[in-house]
Amino acid sequence: MLNFFPEIEPYNTGFLKVSDLHTIYFEEAGNPQGKPVIFVHGGPGGGIDASYRRFFDPKVWRVILFDQRGCGKSTPSFELKENTTWDLVSDMEKIRELLKIEKWTVFGGSWGSTLALAYAIKNPSLVQGLILRGIFLLREKEIQWFYQEGASFIFPEAWAKYLKPIPFNERHDLVNAYYSRLTSEDPQVRSEAAKAWAIWEGSTSKLYTDPAMIERFGGDDFALAFARIECHYFTNKGFFAEDGWLLKNVDKIRHIPTWIVQGRYDVVCPATSAHELHSLWPESELFIISDAGHSASEPGIKSKLIEATNYFGAMT
Repeated sequence: MLNFFPEIEPYNTGFLKVSDLHTIYFEEAGNPQGKPVIFVHGGPGGGIDASYRRFFDPKVWRVILFDQRGCGKSTPSFELKENTTWDLVSDMEKIRELLKIEKWTVFGGSWGSTLALAYAIKNPSLVQGLILRGIFLLREKEIQWFYQEGASFIFPEAWAKYLKPIPFNERHDLVNAYYSRLTSEDPQVRSEAAKAWAIWEGSTSKLYTDPAMIERFGGDDFALAFARIECHYFTNKGFFAEDGWLLKNVDKIRHIPTWIVQGRYDVVCPATSAHELHSLWPESELFIISDAGHSASEPGIKSKLIEATNYFGAMT
């Protein structure tokens, strides 16, 4: 079982103004002359964490991480304007151009897998490889499963807390009910909704519920960015032209070497999405981790992701 590489600090950090409104934070770690890889965090709205650098051998990889619009160290915080999938794809390109990178590997999990796929479909010639985890295709059935009915049957006690801020007569459409509260002018209403939304995901992300993860997800700043931006994207159907857009465009990227790592008992992003993606993309490698849920920090998923970065790092 592989474990994290030792802790490292970035050798370069910066802020990139990507629009009149938004400035995003980015950092580089590892080997400045190494193979470039961009880490695409989840959420949307999750932000980066120092542990994310540790999936990569620092002697081999030049690791680029960034906080997507509205979260982490990027500014303005919690901002929904000019915050779409295609804005983020454009931001990734601005980072690549700024850092003078010709081609790179793209590593993304959960929402990060969604954005990684969208980026690759738009820029297939710039992607050397894809490492994807906890596949989320942002289809209506996936949103309904986790935020309306489905996952609720597995985590009923956590679901009861998720329902609490929403009156009974609005529970037929929970995403929109939450959106109205997360965009409220009342900071107390926003905060209550944000914490309930974020704690629901924190409660369900691992095979064994992790109190530390729940506490982190329920933190004021994290919860507000995470919940507002997620709900904004889900309300807008990921800003895709049609439901299932990523699957319908997978032929554009089937030539890209790809590993898909998926927890068998992932409740947040069920394994059926990874299976459907792989079925349309038989050239990809699909690894189902039998004793894991959704989180990249679970031992089996972590080990397979590090195996993936070692494998891709050795490719010529």
